[in-house]
Amino acid sequence: MASGFFALLDDIAALMDDVSVMTKVAGKKTAGILGDDLAVNAEKASGFMSSREIPVLWAITKGSLLNKIIILPIAFLLSAFVPVAITIILIIGGLYLAYEGAEKIYEYIFPHAHATEKPVLEELSEEEVLAREKDKIKSAVLTDFILSVEIIIIALGTVSTEPIVSQIIVVTIIALIATVGVYGIVALIVRMDEFGAKLINMNDRDDSFSDKLGRFLVAALPKVIKSLSVIGTIALLLVSGGIFSHNVDFLHGLFENIPAIVVEFFLGLIAGILMLGLVNIGKKSWKAVRTN
Repeated sequence: MASGFFALLDDIAALMDDVSVMTKVAGKKTAGILGDDLAVNAEKASGFMSSREIPVLWAITKGSLLNKIIILPIAFLLSAFVPVAITIILIIGGLYLAYEGAEKIYEYIFPHAHATEKPVLEELSEEEVLAREKDKIKSAVLTDFILSVEIIIIALGTVSTEPIVSQIIVVTIIALIATVGVYGIVALIVRMDEFGAKLINMNDRDDSFSDKLGRFLVAALPKVIKSLSVIGTIALLLVSGGIFSHNVDFLHGLFENIPAIVVEFFLGLIAGILMLGLVNIGKKSWKAVRTN
C-alpha cells in the first residue's frame, strides 16, 4: 500500500516536471501575442475617470476569465474532433481584429463629426459616462475573446502530441497567465498617476527622490497611454496578419524575402481596409433600407 502511494507521488512529480517544461515552451510561443494582448487591453482600459478605472478593469478581467472558461473546453473538443473549425474561427477573429485596427486608423485620419462635441468626461452626464463605460467594456471583452482564442490555440499546438491531461493543465496555466498577468500589468499602468501622487505626498520634504519619481510617473502616464493607443492599433493589425499568414495556405511562403513582421502588418492592414469598406457599405445600405 505504502509503495503504491509513493509510486503515485512519483508519477505526479514526473507529470508536474513535464508540465513545467511544456508550460515554459508554450509561454515562449505565446509571448509575442501576450505582448500584443497587453498593449491592446491597456489602451482599451484607459480613458476613464480615476474613480472608475479599477471597477472597469475588474469588469473586463471578469469578462476575460469568462472568455477562457468558454474557450478552453471548446478548443479541446474542436482540436480533437473538428480541427478545421479552429482555423475557421481564427480567420473570422483575424478579420474582426483587422477591422478594428483599420477603424482606429480611419478615425484618427477622419475624426467623426461628434468627436469634439464632448471630449471631456467631466462634461458628460452620469448616464452618458456609464453608457460609454459599457460600450468600452463590451469592446474590450470581445477583443479579449479573439486574442484569447489565438493564445489558447497557439499554446494547444505546442502540446498537441502530449497526453490530454498534460494538454489541459498546460493550456489552462497559459490561459490564466494571459488574464492575471496581462490585466495585473494593465492595472499598474492605469493607476500609475495615483501611485505617483502618493509618492509626492509621502513626506514634507521638497524635491526629495520620492517627489521626483512621483512627478515623473504623473507626467509619464498620458504619454504612456497615448503610445499604448498607437502600439495597440499596430498590435491588432499584427495579430490579424499573423493569423492570416499562418492559417491561409496560399500565403505560406509567398513573401519569403520580406520580414515576417512587415508581411503580417500589411496583411492585417489590407484585410482591415477591405472589412472597413464592407462594413461601411453595409451600414449605408441598412440605413437606406430603414429610411425607405
